[in-house]
Amino acid sequence: MTDSASQTSELSTVMANCLNLENPKSLYLFAGAGSGKTHALVEAMKMFRQKYGQEFRLSARKVAVITYTKAACDEIKHRIDYDSIFTVSTIHSFAWELIKTYHKDIREWLSHNLQMEIKDLERKQQTGRAGKASADRAVQIESKKKRLDRIATIKNFAYNPNGENIGKNSLNHAEVIGIAADFLTGKPLMQRILIRKYPVLLIDESQDTQKDLVDAFFTVQRKHSEEFCLSLFGDTMQRIYSDGKVGLEEAVPEEWAKPAITINYRSPKRIVRLINKIRSSADDHIQEPVNNAPEGFVRLFLVQDNGSINKTIVEAEIAKKMAEITSDNQWSGDSQEIKMLTLEHQMAARRGGFNEFFEPLYQISKFKTGLLDGTLSGIPFFSQQILPLVKALQTENGFAVARIVKKDSPLVSADTLKTSESPEGEIRKADDAVTSLISLWENDSDPPLIDSLKAVAASRLFSMPDVFAPIVSRANLARDESEPDDSDETTDNNPDIDAWDKALSVPFSQLEFYVQYITDKSSFGTHQGIKGLQFPRVMVILDDNEARGFMFSYDKLFGAKAPTSTDQKNAQEGKETSIDRTRRLFYVTCSRAQSSLAVVVYTNEKDKIRDHLQTLNWFSEGEIIDIGGDTSHFART
Repeated sequence: MTDSASQTSELSTVMANCLNLENPKSLYLFAGAGSGKTHALVEAMKMFRQKYGQEFRLSARKVAVITYTKAACDEIKHRIDYDSIFTVSTIHSFAWELIKTYHKDIREWLSHNLQMEIKDLERKQQTGRAGKASADRAVQIESKKKRLDRIATIKNFAYNPNGENIGKNSLNHAEVIGIAADFLTGKPLMQRILIRKYPVLLIDESQDTQKDLVDAFFTVQRKHSEEFCLSLFGDTMQRIYSDGKVGLEEAVPEEWAKPAITINYRSPKRIVRLINKIRSSADDHIQEPVNNAPEGFVRLFLVQDNGSINKTIVEAEIAKKMAEITSDNQWSGDSQEIKMLTLEHQMAARRGGFNEFFEPLYQISKFKTGLLDGTLSGIPFFSQQILPLVKALQTENGFAVARIVKKDSPLVSADTLKTSESPEGEIRKADDAVTSLISLWENDSDPPLIDSLKAVAASRLFSMPDVFAPIVSRANLARDESEPDDSDETTDNNPDIDAWDKALSVPFSQLEFYVQYITDKSSFGTHQGIKGLQFPRVMVILDDNEARGFMFSYDKLFGAKAPTSTDQKNAQEGKETSIDRTRRLFYVTCSRAQSSLAVVVYTNEKDKIRDHLQTLNWFSEGEIIDIGGDTSHFART
């Protein structure tokens, strides 16, 4: 086994040589699951501070550190004592910091982008059929033209990386990333500004950093390699988001340093062996447990999915079995403390009671990342404004109601009250708007999301995101339902609007369940929610029938189904397949376990899966437990 002290010493030497301003060298640090990646990042920052801290303070230069979540930013800041020579931020915050003073350039980019979008919509309008889709496009064209007309009058643009951006001068998340990537790629002056202020850029979770910006940073490094050190930390096997750069490790230039942390400090020996096997067909990275690691426990439970068993009770029985196997009472009973993880978000959506809201939006590829981290345009409007207001009203928390309305409602904004002839009248309007909204919940009702949106739009209680303009227009459009609807032609519909239309037709409670899920307050862990986290007892649940997804397939990964022709074609062309995606997320979930791991597979092909897994040598025969042959002791639905 590799000695952890010697590996740490070697890594420190490599990183010190790279983070050398006299002769900088960019690097990609492979850091697998449980390897202490954040610790390595912080140690690199501390080494740099010791050598160059005073020089950077005097020259107003900084080291930029980009990580994925605000919580991760706060943790890193704390570990380096909030030292001012480091700028630690999320990718959206960093991108905005780069561009936020270049309002003229932003105006030109935005104007050009809007003109292209309008032309595309007008072209579709000319060739498309009359009906719902045509009406949607008309609303979009009008909205974009109004925004285009306003651009010339906007002196300063604004952006909030942590919420909804709906002001007249606001940019959305995608625009900020797009502008920053284009500026860094095509404007030499922006490249000079970046390397002058941030000669060192460290990117944590680099496999999930938005691909256009990663490519832009590669461009800057390639052109200014003697002045700019780009350091990427991560593991491509742990890529979760669809907008991360596929094949990042292979794209790293040959001349870069490529150190690796091969020790897994988190998991016991048996789990480390399993995750090495899982990734073995994807790359040649191998981890080792620490010298004194315990053996640990892994079991795979095959459950016959005949459609009649109560899966909640099945999983409770499996937890009891794990308690017996491990002699760990926290697997079951009153002291139970286990983390249940799924590979497919749609499965958690079904179990969590928010599937009708989630599924239409999840089908839109460009929506997925924003839907899963809560930043999709329209989501913060509900999660940060309407939902908190409704909860405050339901709990009769008058202070919270007043705070939310004062903070977010244009009816009582400082400008409105200052210019109004009757400020008291404006406050009464806000009170009436709040009363109108909460009346939807009278008699324990659970109103459709669209009704809350229509109420807010009608009263102007909050400024509504542009994405909802076509939806409200549809809802308010009086139509004779007996007339045929030509807009059912899927080639003419706007799938983005159709997805939102379906999502907003569901009860409001589904939005609340969804928010609990993305903030990791539900009983199931999200993929992004568990990034970097670890749990003593983990139960991974695999269920193709319940998930019904097309992005992942456990049956394919486990040999119950053959790869499709599309999988074969993608594999031949070097593209990602559903098997690749499933393997990655299976690796992520299994690698969270600190002590014991239970994998539960619901299937109709138990024999095929058992044979295939033994061929792969992922599990020994004694570790595969067939509880599907006799389900008589499980309660039936």
